[in-house]
Amino acid sequence: MRGFLMISLVLLTALTAGAQQTTFTRADTLRGTITPPRAWWDVKVYDLHVKLEMGDSSLTGFNAITYRVLKVDSLMQIDLQTPMEIDSIVQDKQSLDYVREGNAIFVKTKAKQLKGKDKKIIVFYHGKPRQAVNPPWDGGIIWRKDNQGRPWIATACQGLGASVWWPNKDHQSDEPEKMTISVTTPPELVDVSNGKLKKKVIEKDGNITWVWAVNNPINNYDVALNIGHYVEFKDTYSGEGGKLELGFWVLDYNVDTAKQHFAVVKPMLKCFEFWFGKYPFYKDSYKLVESPHLGMEHQSAVAYGNKFQMGYKGTDLSGSGWGLKWDFIIVHESGHEWFGNNITTKDIADMWVHESFTNYSETLFTECQYGREAAFEYVTGTRKNIKNDIPIIGPYGVNVEGSGDMYYKGGNMLHTIRQVVNNDYVFRDILRGLNKTFWHQTVTTRQIEEYFNQKTNMNFNKVFEQYLTHTSIPTLEYHFNGSQLQFRWVTDVENFNMPVKVTLGDDGYRFIYPGKQWQSTNFTLSDKKKFKVDPNFYINVKEI
Repeated sequence: MRGFLMISLVLLTALTAGAQQTTFTRADTLRGTITPPRAWWDVKVYDLHVKLEMGDSSLTGFNAITYRVLKVDSLMQIDLQTPMEIDSIVQDKQSLDYVREGNAIFVKTKAKQLKGKDKKIIVFYHGKPRQAVNPPWDGGIIWRKDNQGRPWIATACQGLGASVWWPNKDHQSDEPEKMTISVTTPPELVDVSNGKLKKKVIEKDGNITWVWAVNNPINNYDVALNIGHYVEFKDTYSGEGGKLELGFWVLDYNVDTAKQHFAVVKPMLKCFEFWFGKYPFYKDSYKLVESPHLGMEHQSAVAYGNKFQMGYKGTDLSGSGWGLKWDFIIVHESGHEWFGNNITTKDIADMWVHESFTNYSETLFTECQYGREAAFEYVTGTRKNIKNDIPIIGPYGVNVEGSGDMYYKGGNMLHTIRQVVNNDYVFRDILRGLNKTFWHQTVTTRQIEEYFNQKTNMNFNKVFEQYLTHTSIPTLEYHFNGSQLQFRWVTDVENFNMPVKVTLGDDGYRFIYPGKQWQSTNFTLSDKKKFKVDPNFYINVKEI
């Protein structure tokens, strides 16, 4: 990488399906790349203090950042998005100089930064953070009123970044090992944040500070405020990690409704622990928090705003009927505790790891509750939502995600891979093994691919490449020649060789092994019209 100060403008390009070219700026690179002023230090602990100013929808506070020096340097990049403002930055009781470039703050340290040693820097700030227009997709701070006209405030900032409301090293690859979140509210309001409530402090002015302790690594975008007239009811779940504390925080007038509707949580956790392994945050509990937006996977404080309905806002995204049997937001956002929160991608370009596996968690939950056939109907039904517009993997280093197809297409890709593996014991071991091997870690697409290859003794590189980096899906071309079935793959990826199940005889599905060249095998079906490709493979089929 070139020297940071020598970069005046970085131009990166990403090719979409339509061969259009997108130009990225230096600001995009500062946001999405581990620049030299980010690379030399590793976050260990965040100690965040925030006070809400209800009169003008502003925040004041500070973040004490404990970090480890990885190599000797003195120029540090901290991120805080405009219009939020820095008041001062202090280290070892000395005020530090800094220069702002857009959303990036470049701090010149004075104290010696000794390799291998921990240091602390405190960033004081204030301002009126960006208000979310269409949360959680267009994120920021949500300032709403509940049904009784009382304040109801929350954060949702995935993609946009946590620096929209608090100063931090805003890159997915660097998570603190633990964190404290102290939020001061008016006395009539309650704050629910991540982790466990450590204490509740009544301040001299009558306001209340809620101190939450997070005892596991957490990604910045997961850090959440939920402020309103909340009431908690509790339960416990006996799982693979022992007794898990369950906390359900809802507005005071929804307690009775929530107690019935949230009954799905225990069977859901049992299902997910079966398929994915131990819930990753036993130290921090599992919380479901009613929110003024639809939902978000805030670690150990899952945001829920589906209004106590089945399905996705009362609809079935699969069209199969099975999606109306359970609450989409509870299941999907909780599935992220394993994929997204336990396993987090280093770059948002690889966000398919979060969304494809979590999309498939919906299928696995359906299978746990209603059986294999129901689950397969659900996942294949979601294909109607696939656009095949741009690649699922986005451009790296500029904080840009790929296509929304990372949900349905990604889930169907995993379902297809499951058929190729053809052994649910192995497939389950892969899902559990991923969460064990990459426990509380950040990863890349390559690491996930290599893990699949290692555990299956198969090479899925071409499969991942086709589905994740191209807009088209594999096409199986075939024709009959006497008693022979001839077939081949037509794909973007060279040497694509994924096996697929078809009906060669009256005894059900059997594997064939197409390549890019025509191949043939014996065909014994009594009627060629009965030829089928297993519909659980997400491919195109074309008779020539």
